[in-house]
Amino acid sequence: MPRLRQVPRSEAPANVLTYYDRLFGDRDPVGEPGTATGTPGDWWTVFALVPAVFDHATAHFGMFGMFADKSVSNLDPVVRELGILRAAYVVESQFVYSQHCKAARRNGMAEAQIAAIPDWTVSEVFTPAERALLAYADCLALQRGRTPDALFDAVKGVLSDEDILEFTYHVCGYMTHATMCRALKLEYDNVEERIREVPVPGEGEPVADWAGGAWAKKD
Repeated sequence: MPRLRQVPRSEAPANVLTYYDRLFGDRDPVGEPGTATGTPGDWWTVFALVPAVFDHATAHFGMFGMFADKSVSNLDPVVRELGILRAAYVVESQFVYSQHCKAARRNGMAEAQIAAIPDWTVSEVFTPAERALLAYADCLALQRGRTPDALFDAVKGVLSDEDILEFTYHVCGYMTHATMCRALKLEYDNVEERIREVPVPGEGEPVADWAGGAWAKKD
């Protein structure tokens, strides 16, 4: 379950109901969850808690995708998905990564490239221009925006200034979505923490002191 309360259809304001209608039809998405892509849909029902936040987030989606106003973006959709997919993988969001594999495919990205996003640095399926964009996405996601001049010059050789700004906006925007989904346990990111101590096997057996190398008897 999400960590925050979900907004049922009966409590949803008009701006939220517009999206509920398109995504869930007549169903109450809290009582009868599920979207056409197989996700629970609880991103929508949790973000609906604050209509202004909901509007801000969905305005970003309005630049592309099923709710898009096609007149507001000139960026090649494959370029956009290249950056979003890499950022989603790097920040470890199963939800954003899974959804944008589908978006990348729908917009014409080759299956071989989708499969190679995790190990793009050793893959031969990307052009030099695409590799520059992937490297820039890594700077945004892994270096908090710190980007070497030589790399940025390479990106400027690929995209216009306007497209660079939009590419940067999409990558950083979806890093925010990915982070929030993990923190609030939304959609496919509603998973248990995997990083934890694994107990040593058995009771009363000698175990190694990994720090000092000595053997000790367990209590």
